[in-house]
Amino acid sequence: MKKLLFAHFLKDTIFFFLLMTLSLGLIVWVIQAVNYLDFMTEDGHGFYVYFSYTLFNFPKIIHRILPFVFFVSLFYQINKYELRNELIIFWTAGVSKLQFTKIILIFSLFFSTFQIILGAYISPLGQDNARNFIRNSNIDFFPSLFQEGKFIDVVKNLTIFIESEEPEGVYNNIFLKELQPRNGKKSKVIYAQKGTLQNNKKKRYLELNNGNVINLDGSKTNNFSFEKIDFDLSQYSSKSTFFPKIQELNNEFLLKCLNYYIKGKAYEFKNEFLTCNEDSIKNVKEELLKRFYKPIYLPLLSLSACLIFFVLGENKRVSLYRYIVFSFGILIIVISEISLKFVSNSFWGLSFFVTFPLLSILSLYIFTHIKSKKNH
Repeated sequence: MKKLLFAHFLKDTIFFFLLMTLSLGLIVWVIQAVNYLDFMTEDGHGFYVYFSYTLFNFPKIIHRILPFVFFVSLFYQINKYELRNELIIFWTAGVSKLQFTKIILIFSLFFSTFQIILGAYISPLGQDNARNFIRNSNIDFFPSLFQEGKFIDVVKNLTIFIESEEPEGVYNNIFLKELQPRNGKKSKVIYAQKGTLQNNKKKRYLELNNGNVINLDGSKTNNFSFEKIDFDLSQYSSKSTFFPKIQELNNEFLLKCLNYYIKGKAYEFKNEFLTCNEDSIKNVKEELLKRFYKPIYLPLLSLSACLIFFVLGENKRVSLYRYIVFSFGILIIVISEISLKFVSNSFWGLSFFVTFPLLSILSLYIFTHIKSKKNH
């Protein structure tokens, strides 16, 4: 009987959790996707790259909203059962409030494990795959960049100006300025009366007609005229950041960097994506704690939601008590987010972040144990 009751409660909670996660996650995803429109309008990436990038960032969104959704789902179900007097069935069946609290505490541990897997493995992998779409994006974005009467410089080492465009994709009065990154003194300016964008074996190039090429090398210049040349665009890429951020790196890199730093051998750490120094190690510590330790706040949130069990009787203070319990849970989430920002700044910041959830879990469990004994 008890197993059926708990199974029914947990089933309702998980269903509401999934429904709220999907709904809230999609809302945040859409808002974030709108912010990422710069990839198309400014950085020049195509729609496929844009959509893939936003899609692979979805696990990161779920990881961020999971504590809030978990607490709200649990609080909502307990509150609903209490308002409908369905909790009386549990008490009548011999389930104590302390026993119910223990079941929910165990239930929260599964979610903590899921958040660790999501934050330490799935989310970084998804973000890294999203970054790969930018690294490997080809030159297909050029048609969206060409705009009449505007200087376009979103492509590295290349500035483009087009005076006008005809309906059939013919551009008039084209100016191109190409910089040579290996030698900052060298550059090339190309002017053409006409030009069209062409594809050839997966490569994209500008077919330019009737113009001049001016090569600049410090104070030296030389130029020549042409009737037709092909300007290869495949060598150019967007100015978007190609290197992964720390939250996109896998655990092996971060733990290895931390290990080298602790041993005083940070200078020996070599990785093309991460420089292990005093500045980066702060972010590394914060990221590792976020992935592997922050999920401990979920059991604390579950215990705070269980405080609703101890609203006794029908009186004017019951509603106020519910608001206090809900506000307390939200306060815990806020504390977890704020305190995480201070773990790398001082020893006390790290100590607070580590000890606060442990001491709070112990205190709330003792409180529920005492209250449960008094109610009996």
